Amino acid sequence: MFARSLRPVSTLRFTIPRIATVRQMSTPAEASYEHILISTPRPGVGQITLNRPKALNALSTPLMTELNAALRAFEASKEAGAVVITGNEKAFAAGADIKEMKDLNFASAFGNDFIKNWSELTQISIPIIAAVNGYALGGGCELAMMVDILYCGPKATFGQPEIKLGVIPGAGGSQRLTWAIGKAKAMEIILTGKNFSAEEAERWGLAARVFETPEACVEGALDTAETIASYGRLAVKAAKEVVNQSMENGLSEGVKFERRVFQSLFATRDQKIGMTAFAEKKKPQWTGE
Repeated sequence: MFARSLRPVSTLRFTIPRIATVRQMSTPAEASYEHILISTPRPGVGQITLNRPKALNALSTPLMTELNAALRAFEASKEAGAVVITGNEKAFAAGADIKEMKDLNFASAFGNDFIKNWSELTQISIPIIAAVNGYALGGGCELAMMVDILYCGPKATFGQPEIKLGVIPGAGGSQRLTWAIGKAKAMEIILTGKNFSAEEAERWGLAARVFETPEACVEGALDTAETIASYGRLAVKAAKEVVNQSMENGLSEGVKFERRVFQSLFATRDQKIGMTAFAEKKKPQWTGE
């Protein structure tokens, strides 16, 4: 696992919400999860490593429940300014757990809103970066597309192969992939079940960067997360919100929304601190107020 070679974990204190698979702990470094590992390898940066190596990190309801809980805990801490999600060199997440799904019928899937909670991470206010190495297929591809910034290692492999199982993407794959790369390419990928490479993901605009090694991918994601965490929390939250809103509104309404949020930041202390520090050529000391 990459987590073994990263920097020593710092202390970041908050209370993990109590759920069936999580013990109450005072720090994320000490929290006990069954399907993920968590750490704070950089100042203000949380890291979540998917940890089902024997199943190539296949996504399941218990894993996604833990992932959502850890993200909410980092968000609630007020100290984490960004979070990196990664897997291992073989797989970010090779798909959804077929064993969990194969015996479902329509009544149970629809009646219980199966996989609805998988999209909860899109409601987290702090930026989330995915460092994808190896396979990101099906649900793994959908998870990677839910984050704010997607980085790839050289052998990252994406795809939505659900058509081969008699179903279609169910966690937003058809929608997010089409928004990201356009109808023609998305339709080809979803209808054929073919995979695409890290280089294609970057060229098509799905991924922000491709790194030369898996380790460089994780370190690059942590570098970016650390940079983001060094800025004022309110401005970062606002920036994430307005960019995401561009996916929901037309251009005219989006520009109006952006302007209103921009104007609202002039009511914050961080705006005064940031602009005064710039004028005085000093380093800003953000307060989050």
